[in-house]
Amino acid sequence: MLRPQFLADARQQLERGEIDPAAFKRIEDRAVDEAVRLQEAAGLDVVTDGEQRRYAFFGHLVDALEGFDKFGGWAIPFRDEAGTEVTLKRPVVVDKLRWRRQMSVEEFTSLRGRTSRPVKVTLVSAQQAAAYYDPDKSRAAYPTRDAYLADLVDFTRREIQELRRLGCEYVQIDAPQYAALLDEKIREGYRQRGSDPDHLLDACIELDNAIIGGHSGVTFGIHICRGNYQSMFYASGGYDRIAQQVFRRSRLHRFLLDVRAPALRAGRSRRRVGAGELEKTAARGG
Repeated sequence: MLRPQFLADARQQLERGEIDPAAFKRIEDRAVDEAVRLQEAAGLDVVTDGEQRRYAFFGHLVDALEGFDKFGGWAIPFRDEAGTEVTLKRPVVVDKLRWRRQMSVEEFTSLRGRTSRPVKVTLVSAQQAAAYYDPDKSRAAYPTRDAYLADLVDFTRREIQELRRLGCEYVQIDAPQYAALLDEKIREGYRQRGSDPDHLLDACIELDNAIIGGHSGVTFGIHICRGNYQSMFYASGGYDRIAQQVFRRSRLHRFLLDVRAPALRAGRSRRRVGAGELEKTAARGG
């Protein structure tokens, strides 16, 4: 969900030292309350906190683990149908990952006290985190992307174990980078950074399976989209290019897709597929 301007302003004030953490948390709580009320009014069966406690959807990872340069990674251009472009700076791993705090436990415990409806928590996929490795900038910390992702999987599994202990029953794995592999320009970007896109897709599906494995009683969904930043997108193309690998090999229970029609040739499955389109970004393909 979009973060309100009052929250964005407060985050900047916090970073400048103009307000203290306690004051910022009260403002953050207000944003979460508004997000929950909006979802309940819309009749949603499952609600989130709207990721109001993060500076970006991947913010929980960067803020909870030491080892990232917050804005030093592979910048991605987002665009709209009119051709307007905005570049989003992304993190890059530059040091060994170290635990600073929980990624999303605060979000879950706070949210469940604000609604009587089922809730879910979001975490990023291994495929998303893979985009934060750069052979030149990251090699001193991790000689290979695989070494970095092995640590990432361990930290994410630890987070899910704690969420499960606290009663969390639904975790959504956010994986917009899966959809990035629909776009030839982004695929070429991976090649320039030393990764074969198809091999990376296969490897990250197995890593995401490793992340969700062994957590009984927890439903896992995966959200795949072509990006959404200021109502702009970064990737185009139909899902057929990745559908066979993702749908057949992934062990996730639910697939939450950014499409206008669920016309995916993914084979038979007992798992649930949800298709939706909330933004006016028609030039994405489907």
